[in-house]
Amino acid sequence: MSTTKPRIGITLGDCAGIGPEIVDLALKSGRVPDSAEYVVIGRQPNCHPGEPTIETARAAAAALEEAVTLARRGELDAIVTGPVHKARMYDIGFKFPGQTEFFAQRCGIKNFAMCLTAEKITVALVTTHIPLRKVPRALKQFEIVRVGLLLLDFVQRRIAPKREPETPAPRIAVAGLNPHAGESGKIGREEIEIITPAVAELNSSLVTGHPSLVFTGPHSPDTVFHRTIEGEFDAVLCMYHDQGLIPLKLHAFHSGVNVTLGLPFPRTSPDHGTAFEIAGKGIARPDSMIAAINLAVELAQQQKTTKRTKMS
Repeated sequence: MSTTKPRIGITLGDCAGIGPEIVDLALKSGRVPDSAEYVVIGRQPNCHPGEPTIETARAAAAALEEAVTLARRGELDAIVTGPVHKARMYDIGFKFPGQTEFFAQRCGIKNFAMCLTAEKITVALVTTHIPLRKVPRALKQFEIVRVGLLLLDFVQRRIAPKREPETPAPRIAVAGLNPHAGESGKIGREEIEIITPAVAELNSSLVTGHPSLVFTGPHSPDTVFHRTIEGEFDAVLCMYHDQGLIPLKLHAFHSGVNVTLGLPFPRTSPDHGTAFEIAGKGIARPDSMIAAINLAVELAQQQKTTKRTKMS
């Protein structure tokens, strides 16, 4: 591309929701960098706020396809996606559990993960959109290791450089699955048989040159997030969807950002849904969209710098 500015594509999501409002508010807020170019992607079919239709879902899906095509061509440096309504998306043949899986499939990526981040808390999820009863069977040592390494890469790129120099090594807590991390096997054996070996494998695979361990755990899920917000850890590797999202949204509902790890380009989104119930009422807050745009610009600039360094 001829410009040195990162070019950020922004989809509106389902236009019957708050997506168009928060995109417009974010771009006019003065709180997103002017060091990037912003391209709003997608058309808005005739619709009424709060009333999603097949047409609004089709428009949302078409915007996703256009955005990923442009990014794969190198015409976008990052993508920020507005919220979609999954039930309507499924009605039009959208075959993915969410936008995360859509982007991974379109990019031919199998090593990807869902990460959510705010100022004091970052989480990545080993399992995502599956029923809770299926989580224990889906939990595998190799999956914990795979997602843990993706999370470490994100922490190293974004969080660790901003920390005090006397603690240079990343600090990632691995959450247990069961209450009290299994209570030494009395409340479940997943910690002993799956999670602890995964933590050991993660640390053994790293050459850090630092005496402290990068990954620790399994930690009791009822305390590890408080410890993280207090600054003890940079991130938490979570075993299932709500284990990570509930504390993040409780702590940073209006500033959380969803990030897809492992893609060839940054993709972020606000960490909330379509909010049909408030669409068109002028009360939607753009904070999470602003945070998503800011993170997309930050990651895109990092990627551009890394590419220039490798070429020089």
